Amino acid sequence: MSPASVLRPEGYRSASCSCGQLRILVRGEPLGVGVCHCLSCQRRTGSVFATLAAFSPPYQVKGTATDYVRLGDGGTAFRFRFCPVCGTNLFHTEDGVPDSAVLIAVGGFADPSFPAPEDSIYDCRRHSWVRMPRGATVYDKDPA
Repeated sequence: MSPASVLRPEGYRSASCSCGQLRILVRGEPLGVGVCHCLSCQRRTGSVFATLAAFSPPYQVKGTATDYVRLGDGGTAFRFRFCPVCGTNLFHTEDGVPDSAVLIAVGGFADPSFPAPEDSIYDCRRHSWVRMPRGATVYDKDPA
C-alpha cells in the first residue's frame, strides 16, 4: 500500500492547507465546481476569483480551524474555515442548513486533473482578462 492510499482511501479526495495542519476528506465526485468573482471572494482569496468544489456530507476534518462568518447578498451566513497557522482558507459551509454541501477551495486538492469549473458566478465582477472554460454557465450575480 502506497503512502498516498493511506492518506486518501479509494473513492475519497483530500484537500489541505499550505502547511498541512488543516485537512478535509470527502467522498466521491464533486456535486459541482464553480468560480465566484464577487468582491468578497476576491478579498478572501487574495486572487481575482475563488474556485470551489461542492461535496455532499459526510466529510471529515483533521486539524484546527479558525472560523469567519460572512453574510451573503441574500442574508445567508457562510462560515469560512481558515488554518490558524498558515492562513489558508480551505473550506466553508452555510450556517443553519443541516446536511448542506461543503465547499472546498479547489487549490487545496493540489490536483491538476481536478474537474474544470462548470459555473461562473458574479460574472459582473469578473476581471476582463479572465477566461472561463468553454461551455461554463455564466451568472451575472448569485443565481440562488
